[in-house]
Amino acid sequence: MASPPPVLNVHTPSSSFAVIHSFNEENLGQLFEKLSRKSNTEFHGSSIGPGWVKYQWNDSIWNLDDDGDYTIFVWRQKSPSSSDKDLSMTSTLHVHDPTQPLPSPSSYRNPSYYVFQPSKALSPEPHSAHSTKSRKTKASKRNGSEVAEEPQGEPRYRKDFERFHSENGVRTVMGSIGPVDNVRMLLKNGYRNVYISRKFAIKHGFIPSDAAPGNYGYGGLVNLGKWPITLTPASSFPNISVPVYLSEEPHFDVVLGRSFFERRQIKVSSTDPTDVVCLDTGEKIECELVVLKDGKGEIVIVT
Repeated sequence: MASPPPVLNVHTPSSSFAVIHSFNEENLGQLFEKLSRKSNTEFHGSSIGPGWVKYQWNDSIWNLDDDGDYTIFVWRQKSPSSSDKDLSMTSTLHVHDPTQPLPSPSSYRNPSYYVFQPSKALSPEPHSAHSTKSRKTKASKRNGSEVAEEPQGEPRYRKDFERFHSENGVRTVMGSIGPVDNVRMLLKNGYRNVYISRKFAIKHGFIPSDAAPGNYGYGGLVNLGKWPITLTPASSFPNISVPVYLSEEPHFDVVLGRSFFERRQIKVSSTDPTDVVCLDTGEKIECELVVLKDGKGEIVIVT
């Protein structure tokens, strides 16, 4: 009898389905494409990428954003030391568009999606006996029973939504680019190149101060030439020079993408997001995990 095809269970906030995916013959990009093409889903036709997919393993939720994450995901899937419970959770993906809110309480919520699972690991801690004391409502008085009311304040779905996005913190590092020192930079290989923001470029003379919309980026990416970049610390490898492009990214002055990852052979850890090592020198880079919020306290998603 032929062996069954490799199947991944997929849960979204409002539906569940399964896809066939071979860990030996397919990669993360093909998995993203397969999920994007899945019909009758809330994200059909969307471009699924970093920030969309998570999986559960060892009572924790893990991102599946890049090739490094995928390598670890596959290893955990095949690990002989994993329990049956862990294997079941590892073979399940949770997919959600990070730019869209979770379903409201009045809408259908998929109980298999990790945010809505009534498990100890993913649910709020139980209140004390004093704090959970119910108050009688008019309806409960008529029924002669006590019904606990929803806590006042922020709606539950809102808190779930913010918690989902709070797990999408981004790595930032300190360093210098060209003549500018002490610059906080976004470290994310979801970007292809190295980019600097328009405001930063004008302030430090990378482009003319009178540059106006319609030039330097709005008509397409503009190469600003090669500039030396140094990360902190930099004891044995002072800098490298890479092509830099103008960007309209408003949240970070500098974005270090895949071209920089490849030049410095950067390795990141899936268990400790602040563990960043440049394999060309073996140096560990000072890294901070940042969750961006705007002036109203709303979480800003950096895709």
